[in-house]
Amino acid sequence: MTTALIVDDHPIVMEACKQLLSTAGVTAIGEASSPVDAYRAYRTLKPDIIISDLTIRTGILDGISFIRRLRLHDKVTPILVFSMHTDPVIISRTLEVGATGYLWKTTCSEEFVKAFHKVRQGVRYLSHEVASELAFMELRGTANPLSTLTLRELQTLALIADGRSYGLIAEELHVSYKTVANTASQIKVKLGAASLPELMRIGIAHLPSETGRRNIRVA
Repeated sequence: MTTALIVDDHPIVMEACKQLLSTAGVTAIGEASSPVDAYRAYRTLKPDIIISDLTIRTGILDGISFIRRLRLHDKVTPILVFSMHTDPVIISRTLEVGATGYLWKTTCSEEFVKAFHKVRQGVRYLSHEVASELAFMELRGTANPLSTLTLRELQTLALIADGRSYGLIAEELHVSYKTVANTASQIKVKLGAASLPELMRIGIAHLPSETGRRNIRVA
């Protein structure tokens, strides 16, 4: 008997995944539409595999936060990310925190099932398109300046690029104003930005556009 947990806040995607998993022999399927619900469902269901989006309720990095938190306690359960986000920096971060496989939502149903079976066995699976994006990023080396940023720095930069003040960023991230200012200073050094407007321009130019930069969150 195979059990699976689907983490996605789009009802149509959820139903489609459930149908595909049923045809793949999954007998019990849990559902979650937020990081909090996902972790609660994981603890209850103890699934054999997790299929997770990166955009969960509030932002494109919430899925990464869930994976990172889960890996602190469970380094074994396979995780297949099923996402619309194609930015190689985001994909790379997702794999770094513990995802077993990564698929774009534009993939066909046959490849989804193939990826499911591979990841279920604990085998790394990347679609051809995803692998190509990662290889191209490696060939470009430091062409994408955001590749040097931590998840927290990516989050802060996203909010800066959206025009948020340090005070508003501090409120949203539940940290002090000083912490935000220090993080912004670190980002400036890494990206070679001389001013806040220049930092904003870099963020707007390089951050993923899907869903909007204002929606990036990291727990």
